Amino acid sequence: MAAKTQQLQIRVTPQQKAGLKRQAGAAGLDLSSYVLSRLLPPERDRFAGILRALEPEADRRFALAELHDFLHGCAPGAFAEAVARADWGALPQWVQNYVAALVEQAADQKHVAPPPWVGDVAPLATPRFATELKSLRLHLLRSAPVPFKRRNIFVDTSVGQRL
Repeated sequence: MAAKTQQLQIRVTPQQKAGLKRQAGAAGLDLSSYVLSRLLPPERDRFAGILRALEPEADRRFALAELHDFLHGCAPGAFAEAVARADWGALPQWVQNYVAALVEQAADQKHVAPPPWVGDVAPLATPRFATELKSLRLHLLRSAPVPFKRRNIFVDTSVGQRL
């Protein structure tokens, strides 16, 4: 963990401060730790929240973009703990494979081992392309990152890059 060398001051009423102290005490934390835990949840909680956000089909595009940004920005030291578990809920197999490929690729870029659950996700039986345009399929077949190809998913970007 990085050394805490900065301070943040906020103004609150005496009643707000007393309420925060009560909540911190009930959580078994000092006031600073409590406030930070509420504002900046641990990476594993954020990863789990992103996986939950992938459940509604309508919001997947945004949740996948958030997952990409999260994995790209996650420090190598925090990465292993952040992605140690994947609770799939009701996610379809292609989403599980997409998440596993993103995590595997991010682990490679950070020079850390991917979590064991990545190997437990069975690859798709049929290819899934990022577009319905058949004219782009050859390009996607060639340019897709290896973790995606292994899972029969063909996309044009990788962790740290955007179109």
